[in-house]
Formats: sequence, C-alpha cells, structure tokens
Amino acid sequence: MTDLAPKTLGDLFNEFQHEAFRLETLDDYSQSGNVDSYRQFLDGKDKPADYNADWLDEVRSHTDAGRRMYRVHVLRRPLTPYLRFELGWGYVTNATAGEEFYILDVTEQPTPLPDDLGDFWLFDSTTTARFKYDGGKFIGADVLPDQLGPEYVDYRETALAQAVPFANWWAEYGE
Repeated sequence: MTDLAPKTLGDLFNEFQHEAFRLETLDDYSQSGNVDSYRQFLDGKDKPADYNADWLDEVRSHTDAGRRMYRVHVLRRPLTPYLRFELGWGYVTNATAGEEFYILDVTEQPTPLPDDLGDFWLFDSTTTARFKYDGGKFIGADVLPDQLGPEYVDYRETALAQAVPFANWWAEYGE
C-alpha cells in the first residue's frame, strides 16, 4: 500500500538529499519564531549563548552530511528593527552551522521577481513549500505539486543572479 498522505514541511526537511533553498521577501517575521529573542534584541540585551540552538542543530545535521542549505532575502534599506535582528543575530549565528545567506537589495533597483511571489523553500530543485503569513506570523505552508518545481528553480536562479553574499553586504550596510 502506498502512503498517499500529502507531504508536510517537516517531511521535506527530513527527506531532501542535496539542497534546500529559501527565498525570504518580508521585512517582519516578528510573530513567528524567536519572539522572545526578538524582544531581548529590542531591549538591547546580548544574544543568548544558546540562541537558535535547535535550528543550528538542524542545519548542522544537513550540512555535515553534505546537503546544502542556503537562502536569499529580498530587502530594502533602511532595515526594519526586525531585519536588524534577523540579519545581525540570526544570519550571523546560522552561518556558523553552514547555512549560506545572500542579499538581494532592491533599495535602488526594481525587484526582478514577481511582487506577489512570497516566501518559499525549494527542496532538491523539485518540491516547493510556499509560506503563508499574516502580519509577520507564520500561518502555514502549502506543498506544491512537483511539476511546479521548474518555475521555482527559475525564481531561485533569478534571485541568486542578482544577490550578493551576506557577509559582503553586511560589511557595507550592517548596523
């Protein structure tokens, strides 16, 4: 008997073999993960030593096994308080586990992507999970049919072609 249950985002993270790519398009995810850490950041507190430990373990398990995890964030300056937190605490920390980050800064250029594209994870250049948000709060992900994979590969390639490595961008624009 074949399992006909639809795949979940968790399934996709457990099963991908080569790469997981994320496109981020929002400037505020403050009602999703790390809400308490974001409050600490806003209060001027230091980043906790165990910040994002579960995600770091997840990323390390994949990168240590030779699977690539990378993302592009489409953003505009000036950075929102949330983006200062995400980039300064999150990206800097997550890179230590092997996750790669790129910035597509559209402050002085139009975005090369559809305005309504939104956030997604693309696994092994085949399966896409599109994210749904409401005011910075993650409300779910829709796993799309694999036949849409090539369309999302094109979005990934378009974003990467115009993005710069996070470390380079952060050295110039980081706050």
